[in-house]
Amino acid sequence: MAVPPPPSRSRIPGSGLAKGLAVTLRTMTRKTVTEQYPDVQPELPPRTRGVIGLFEENCTVCMLCARECPDWCIYIDSHKETVPPAAPGGRERSRNVLDRFAIDFSLCMYCGICIEVCPFDALFWSPEFEYAETDIRDLTHERDKLREWMWTVPAPPALDPAAEEPKEIAAARKTAEKLAAAQAEPEEGES
Repeated sequence: MAVPPPPSRSRIPGSGLAKGLAVTLRTMTRKTVTEQYPDVQPELPPRTRGVIGLFEENCTVCMLCARECPDWCIYIDSHKETVPPAAPGGRERSRNVLDRFAIDFSLCMYCGICIEVCPFDALFWSPEFEYAETDIRDLTHERDKLREWMWTVPAPPALDPAAEEPKEIAAARKTAEKLAAAQAEPEEGES
C-alpha cells in the first residue's frame, strides 16, 4: 500500500531567487578583509597541523609510525649496534640505530596517526606550512629537515590548575618527603 505524499506548502514563485539575492546584498554591504599573506604572516591557531617534526633522540626505531600510516608515506631505515655491558660481568645489549627517517608529504594526508601511536614522543605537529616545492619528488623530507621543524613546535599548554596532581608526581613527592623526614630525624638526635 502506497503512502500518500505529505501536503505541499504553497510556494511563492521566485522566493528562492529573492533569498539568493538577499544573501548577495548582505555580503556586498560587508567590508572585505584581505590577508596580505606573503608580507604579513597569518595568525595561526595553536593546534595548527602544518608538518611533522622529528625529535630524533626519542626515536627507538620501533616502526610503529610507519606500520600504522594509512598512506605508507614514512620511510625508516636502521641497523643494530652492540652496546658494551653497563657493569662488569653484565651482558652486551643490542639497540637499533636510526639511519634514515623520511616523510613523503606528497602522500601524507596529515591524519596524525603516526604522532598518536608514537610511544616515545618522537613526532610532533609543527605549525610550519611553507614548504612548497616545484618538483613533487622534493616533498620527501629527510630527518635533518624534520629535525629543523621540531624546533618550531609550540610548548604544550599549561596544566589546568584545578586538575589533580598526576599519580607519578604525587608518589615521587611523597617518597621525597619521607626521605627528607628520615634524614632530618638523625640530625635532630645528634644535638
